[in-house]
Amino acid sequence: MLKELLNKDEFSKDDIISLLEINDRNEVQSIYQKADEIRKKYCGNEVYLRGIIEFSNYCEQDCIYCGLRRSNLSLDRYRMSKNEIIETAKSIFRLGIQTIVLQSGEDYLYTGEIIADIISSIKSTINVAITLSLGERNYEDYALWKDVGADRYLLKHETANAKLYSVYHFNQSLKDRVDHLLYLKSIGYQIGSGNIIGLPQQTIKDIAEDIILCKGLDLDMASFSPFIASPETPYRSQKNADINFTLKVMAIARIVLKNVHIPATTAISSLDKYGREKGLQVGANVIMPNFTPNPYRDKYSIYPNKNSDNDNPLYFPNSITNLIAATGRKIGIGYGNSLKIPRKSI
Repeated sequence: MLKELLNKDEFSKDDIISLLEINDRNEVQSIYQKADEIRKKYCGNEVYLRGIIEFSNYCEQDCIYCGLRRSNLSLDRYRMSKNEIIETAKSIFRLGIQTIVLQSGEDYLYTGEIIADIISSIKSTINVAITLSLGERNYEDYALWKDVGADRYLLKHETANAKLYSVYHFNQSLKDRVDHLLYLKSIGYQIGSGNIIGLPQQTIKDIAEDIILCKGLDLDMASFSPFIASPETPYRSQKNADINFTLKVMAIARIVLKNVHIPATTAISSLDKYGREKGLQVGANVIMPNFTPNPYRDKYSIYPNKNSDNDNPLYFPNSITNLIAATGRKIGIGYGNSLKIPRKSI
């Protein structure tokens, strides 16, 4: 029965729920093995690196699970200057990484024009792809950033359950989030989204809907990361996601979605020292090292225990190279563009 299910080309919600409900160790290993086979078929053995710069921890939103939420008055806030961002991008490029991820809270002090200037300056200096992860902004900003050279936009939907979305996010809706993703896709961005696994009140059915939504959006990158309770939020006492269940979700997502980039997220390595290696073994093909410089590095505290020594420029690239080599893989060369065909390259 499981073998037949794993060999299907298309999966219904009931199929995905059935896979998510499997707990037998041998059967879970079969899911992992199938995910790894599909990863190899559609992605090859390359692991692509995306260097993250978290340039501001200010946020206008008040998401109930996030340590950057506006109501967290104990957080030491910061904003990086244009020059600091550009110099950090250069240092990432010198390490051979050809994708820069500019990430922040929803910080509107960085206007559309300021972000555009940063993108243009980076693009004119180094040969990289630029991914933006800046939350929901207006459509005019998205278009401006695309015009000056932005390549990708990462905007996680976090839950496909509209009622739960309204619980987790004040003054935001799932429909608006999806509309933003569709608009970004329509103007030529490679788009990324995904969920958070283990949020309070979330069910297996909800997670199946998350995977279905990712399939429907025809994403270029899909991220499945675990919930980790942050001390300065209303969910401070909630239980963290289970690492093994998180890995199972990642594997099932690979089986269903096939030709998408799936990262082994920083969050799984916060739950498990070997989380990234395990993620690469169950379908992931991307790692996103954090290169936010000191003194800002520890202040982007979405959740505790976020930063890894593997990401520290003092240890990189040997640490990350050894990590990837331990899984029998190699670092991908180039931008690591979308696996979708046809797709215009940068």
